[in-house]
Amino acid sequence: MVSSPHEAMHRIFQEHPDLFSRVSEVLGVDFPPPTSVTVLPNDLTDTRPIERRVDTLLRLETEDDEPLLLAIEAQGKKDPDKLASWAYYASHLLTKYRLQPMLLVVCQERATAEWAAQPVHFGPRQWPLLTLRPLVAGPHNMPLITDPTEVRKDLALATLSAITHGKSPDIGAMLKAMTTVLRDTEDTIKNPIIEFVSQGLGSLPAAAQWRKLVAVDLSFYKSALFEEVRDEARAEGETRRAAEDVLAVLAERGIDVREDTRERITDCGDPEILSCWLRRAVTAPTAEDIFED
Repeated sequence: MVSSPHEAMHRIFQEHPDLFSRVSEVLGVDFPPPTSVTVLPNDLTDTRPIERRVDTLLRLETEDDEPLLLAIEAQGKKDPDKLASWAYYASHLLTKYRLQPMLLVVCQERATAEWAAQPVHFGPRQWPLLTLRPLVAGPHNMPLITDPTEVRKDLALATLSAITHGKSPDIGAMLKAMTTVLRDTEDTIKNPIIEFVSQGLGSLPAAAQWRKLVAVDLSFYKSALFEEVRDEARAEGETRRAAEDVLAVLAERGIDVREDTRERITDCGDPEILSCWLRRAVTAPTAEDIFED
């Protein structure tokens, strides 16, 4: 299953295709800003029964150079099989469109980014036929943007930077700088950015920080994603209180509760079961008896 960070790391280039020129500048490679961009089909399936899809594929037009085909891959972990796939993408795109291809790999893990950045040679040792050398953006080379002034200069770059630095000790400062700028950003720009950051952080601890910052600094913001998060938090709070009620009744009656029994009660996430245990706790001779069918 494709993860939300995977989607955010490449789809942001669909919403902000000119972001590539700024990312490449950060990475020390000069690609001029595009004058126009076309989102192309990402299906690279051959006539053979093997389906191959690049995450995002863009055609970038510039004033000076010939059009460039930019394939963007979000890579979550090391995958040796991907190296041959990426080489296939490049040759297939060159054959199909007769335009020079470029591959940008975006990562959240430093080890994965450094692995993806290593040139790979295909062919005999004595005479390599093909060399794969993708451009890689990750926590090892993307800037740590913690100053709201810098965020305001390039909100899309700051968004991608926050996603790639999701595990950094500085992520809290980065996210705070983001919400500071988003307070006075128009909704058409602000709302997709909020969703991109939320998706990009996925299940990382920083995702909870982001939700709290959005709730406090951007309390007026609403979306299906954040409504779902609020509902989940509300449900978790209700089940936690129900478990505490069961334990409180047992304690009031002077009944000892073993550690494993306590864990079973507090780990239960079903309000109906907890309600049943609460009723039994009023008369059960032992804590374990509340579990009896």
